[in-house]
Amino acid sequence: MKILGVDSSGLTASVSVYEDGKIIAVNSVNNNKTHSQTLLPMIDYVMKQAELEPEELDAIATACGPGSFTGLRIGAATVKGLSLALDIPVIPVSTLEGLAYNAVGMDGIVCPVMDARRGQVYTAAYRFKGDSYEEIISKRAVPVGELADELDALRGDKRIIFLGDGVNVHEEFIREHFGENAYIVLPHHRLQDASSVAVLGAMLFKDGKYVSGDAFEPEYLRLSQAERERLEKEKP
Repeated sequence: MKILGVDSSGLTASVSVYEDGKIIAVNSVNNNKTHSQTLLPMIDYVMKQAELEPEELDAIATACGPGSFTGLRIGAATVKGLSLALDIPVIPVSTLEGLAYNAVGMDGIVCPVMDARRGQVYTAAYRFKGDSYEEIISKRAVPVGELADELDALRGDKRIIFLGDGVNVHEEFIREHFGENAYIVLPHHRLQDASSVAVLGAMLFKDGKYVSGDAFEPEYLRLSQAERERLEKEKP
């Protein structure tokens, strides 16, 4: 099984190649260039490093959201085009689940937080058992204080493992609210990683959880700012 992993849901662009239980190539970039500039060259690079031709791929696993509207749309357009050209399926992987999988093996409640602006975060929470996981707070966009209240009701004396770009925005609040019960993942595992997307994609692929390139759509979780502003203007 050969799977291309792609994540363009945040500031980090990440691409990987998974083959038969191992990651054989990965490339991640976190700079000021847009994903429209970096994503296709990165895909070309990892495929060459993996010594694979595109026709050898079995599927493409991609972070389907939530995240940056622009980043998700660029990723979706790229993945849909490759899927249709190569006649292979797309495996949608939740960005939040991909982030949480960076912390597989850590003891505690894993809580990815992505900056959704206006004081909100895209978030969920998971418990891991081995390499499998259970979602204990559903995916949503919420104020960070509301998330803290939900975690307080669940955690008991368990530590909360935080990761994602929302940590950089809300770190002071997280440390003040949770104290020693908060563990913030170190920078090399904190942001989106297409390796996690590809590994999760392989698991989903075996369960038949994939779609055609035509059918694939990103999962935004909320309306874009432009759509929200349009609806406000249309109110009587």
